Amino acid sequence: MKPVKHIKIKKDMKVSELVENMGEMAFGARQISDASRVMGKMFSDKECKVFLGVAGAMVPGGMKQIIIDMLDETDVFVTTGANLTHDLIEALGENHYQGESNVDDSELNKKGLDRIYNVYMKNEVYEKLEDFFEKNWDKLKECKNIKQLLWKIGELCPETKENCILKKCFENKIPIFCPALADSGIGLMIWGRLAQGKKISIDAFDDMKEIIDFAWTSKKNGVIYIGGGVPKNFIQQALQFSKGANYGIQISTDRQEPGGSSGAQLKEGISWGKMKKDAEFVDVFCDATIALPLIYASLKK
Repeated sequence: MKPVKHIKIKKDMKVSELVENMGEMAFGARQISDASRVMGKMFSDKECKVFLGVAGAMVPGGMKQIIIDMLDETDVFVTTGANLTHDLIEALGENHYQGESNVDDSELNKKGLDRIYNVYMKNEVYEKLEDFFEKNWDKLKECKNIKQLLWKIGELCPETKENCILKKCFENKIPIFCPALADSGIGLMIWGRLAQGKKISIDAFDDMKEIIDFAWTSKKNGVIYIGGGVPKNFIQQALQFSKGANYGIQISTDRQEPGGSSGAQLKEGISWGKMKKDAEFVDVFCDATIALPLIYASLKK
């Protein structure tokens, strides 16, 4: 048995040193250190395809640039329509604002502000979204599946790839999947055009073939789940057609007892064939806006 060591904080301590020392502690600190080690091995393994699944409201929470940087190490990206909507909103020149959770929401409503916990967004951003989709509809309507649609939106975004997820995925040709795109502001914008009698035909099942092919043909697979939900499950079901993941990191605050995918520990996936029984994996029970910056920054030595 290794004794627990008590961490000592030093002036000008590097994040990599901090996280490494956390590995000699216990509880959640060691999970973050273990996740850093697994992520490092995953990224350095040239035979490994990395599947990144991002749920939650990571863009409003200030995590967009970390996601963009992680895409350099990512082979397949799956996320929610919400994250992509907020990414597009910022690409169109709008912002998310620091706010408070203990506030009169009826007053925010009067002021035209939408609240995401302690983040505010102007409701008028939807006007810019509408203008974007109205202006570009003829180019978007030619897309046949969700990945093509998202790449086209990325191509049409005015921002550069350094600060736009959609633009980065398009320019770097990173496969981007969003199985529940209809459940988002982007989905509402597309529905709005359809309600006006404008046509588009998107095959919502076509993307499944491509992500399954990625899992099937790779020598090794690594998964990173930020939150859970649809992005996690979409990747998980693809891995059922492969040999399972060799590496895994999950950052979530959900519990496993209710039986939902978001709280299911990675080792549960072994029973489904989604995770190899000898895989290296770690579950980090923490707010992703705390854990992920530490884990990812620790690799920037």
